[in-house]
Amino acid sequence: MGNPADLVCDFVNTYDVESATDSIPSPAALTAWLAKRDLIGPSDTADETDLGAATDLRESLRAALRHNHDRDQEATAPRSFPGLALRITLAETGPVLEPVASGVTGGLARIAAAVIDTRAEGMWPRLKVCTESTCQWAFIDSSKNRSRSWCSMKVCGNRTKTRAYRARRQTETQSRHL
Repeated sequence: MGNPADLVCDFVNTYDVESATDSIPSPAALTAWLAKRDLIGPSDTADETDLGAATDLRESLRAALRHNHDRDQEATAPRSFPGLALRITLAETGPVLEPVASGVTGGLARIAAAVIDTRAEGMWPRLKVCTESTCQWAFIDSSKNRSRSWCSMKVCGNRTKTRAYRARRQTETQSRHL
C-alpha cells in the first residue's frame, strides 16, 4: 500500500466489530495478510507471539483512532511497542523509518512506521473509527471540517439517526398518554 493512512486503516479493520470476525485469527492468516501487502518476505512465517503482538497493536490503534474522533473522551494510557523497533535511514527521497528486525516483527514494525508517516503527513487526526458502537470501522475523515462521525452515512449514520428518531417518537408518545 502506497498510502500509510490506508495501511493503518486496513490493519485496524482486520477485526470487524459488527460481525465479530477477525481476518487474522491465526498465525497463518497473519502471515498471509502481511505477505499480501509486501510487508514480509515469502519465507517469513508468524507464530502465536507475533499474532498476540499484532492483535495488541491493532486494538491499541483502534483505541487511539477512537480518541481522534472524540477528543473529550479520556485518552487510553500510552502504549509502547519496544519489539517493533525502527531506525532512520537517509534515503535519496529523504529520511525514512525502517524496521530493525526482519520477518513478521519487521512487518508489524512497518505498520508502526506507517503510523508515524501518517502523523508526519498531517493525516493522523483524520484517522478515526466509526462512532456507531456496533461498527467501529476505521476510516479517513475526508470532510473539510474533520467532523465525519460514521464510516458510512448510508449505513451507520442512518442507523444512529433512525434510533434517535424512534427514541424521540417514543418519548413524545409517552408524554401524550400522561
